Amino acid sequence: MVLEPGPFDVVVPHDARLGALFTAIGGLSVGIFAWYEFATRGGLSPFLSELVFVSFVIGCVAAALAQWHVYAYFVARWCGIDRKALLRADAYSLLPLVALLLYLFQVPATLTSASALAVIVLLLVIAVKLAVLAWFVHSVRSVTTVFIATRLPLMIIAPLAAIVIGQRQGTHWTSAHGIALDVWGRWDAQHYIQIGTQGYHGTDIAFFPLYPFLIHILGDWLGDHLVAGLLISNLAFLIALAYLYALVKLEYGEESTAFHAIFYIAIFPTAIFFSAVYTESLFLALTVASVYYARHGNFITSGVCGALASLTRVEGVLLMLPLAYEVWRAWRERRGTTWWRGLIGLCVVPVGLFVYMGYLYALVGDPMAFSKIQSHWNRHLAAPWLAFYNTFKEIGRHPLASSVTVNHFIELTFTLIFVALLVVAFRRLRPSYALYFAVSLLVPMSTASLMSMPRFVLVVFPAFILLALWGQKPVVNSAIVSLSLPMLGLFTVLYADWYWLA
Repeated sequence: MVLEPGPFDVVVPHDARLGALFTAIGGLSVGIFAWYEFATRGGLSPFLSELVFVSFVIGCVAAALAQWHVYAYFVARWCGIDRKALLRADAYSLLPLVALLLYLFQVPATLTSASALAVIVLLLVIAVKLAVLAWFVHSVRSVTTVFIATRLPLMIIAPLAAIVIGQRQGTHWTSAHGIALDVWGRWDAQHYIQIGTQGYHGTDIAFFPLYPFLIHILGDWLGDHLVAGLLISNLAFLIALAYLYALVKLEYGEESTAFHAIFYIAIFPTAIFFSAVYTESLFLALTVASVYYARHGNFITSGVCGALASLTRVEGVLLMLPLAYEVWRAWRERRGTTWWRGLIGLCVVPVGLFVYMGYLYALVGDPMAFSKIQSHWNRHLAAPWLAFYNTFKEIGRHPLASSVTVNHFIELTFTLIFVALLVVAFRRLRPSYALYFAVSLLVPMSTASLMSMPRFVLVVFPAFILLALWGQKPVVNSAIVSLSLPMLGLFTVLYADWYWLA
């Protein structure tokens, strides 16, 4: 005899009741943890403390169960998987929340340790959710595989290089966290951490505020700004890979091409900066997201992502060009409200830049101070060919075997390779991608210097789409991998040991 499902089975399927129990336990742990933090601040009578305890426990259990159902409902629809199966599997992602109860037994308890524990537990929850989703969805599995397979080796190589080889002689800034963490705070990372902890001063105004602002917010809560920067960079890189995978799959409809694109960008020689306290990860995530939403016709969302990108780096305003093309293309094909939505999106993109310019006007009385301070690094607006001229002149002034000459050769080589890729991009890629490629390359080349070009081209994602198209051929794929991986290892060692990289 087949029994009809009861009312409770509609809310929680029979074979997912164990998952409901795990979810409720996770919510209970959060409620007790939150109550303990609230109660230890003092000022509550015994009655109010008990009332807050009951409220927090009931509220957090209800919120956990609601999250469990809502997440499974939308993700199952989005990914086309069985909701009941996802409910059963995803319940395990909330079990790490039980670790929050460890804080209650810590003597003495501090708010800093509470924040640190909460962040660790949250990361574990996210990791388990990703693992569960990767089990069901091939694209998630591809993205997480590339992320883990490329980030873990770098986390091993960088500290080992700093220990075995030792850093370059001289006085270097250190965050005094120990070698495993200090290796990720080299060069420009110190500027972002200092802005996040002390605010803007001196040459720091050259660095745009969104990334250090996030470091400030998370770092204050976590009690460690270097760790906050590492978390932001690596989570942003994971998101960037997901958007790039989705964009390439949307454009070409092939899982293989999408996988090659994210793999090539993750093993690019300067991909070490995706894991360091640098803006590359955040900027890449926002720029690819902006173009992705523009391709879907969500022009206002695209504009918002572009605004955040222009608050991260000045080059974010360049997203107006591919967005303008997509608006024009969509208007020709669909018309309707496309023009007005596109115009709003275009107007939103430079808002991030204008916000920072307004802040600089209030701070130093000059909205263009971020540009003028570039003279500190011998940068100024100039014709692109002047950068090549200056590079050749510097090469001629130093011995061929000197580190200065080698650095200039590296910068020149990376620039010429991407210029060649740009020429092909106008023949092989969608015009909006080629236009963004062109302006993204032209702007840094117009500063009378090729310094840092190997890092600047790292976020020019259309180049990696082009490489992915070529990489379908085994010979080309082998060539790209065999060239990229050894150089990534070398550049990681150089960065970890305080040698100038990009």
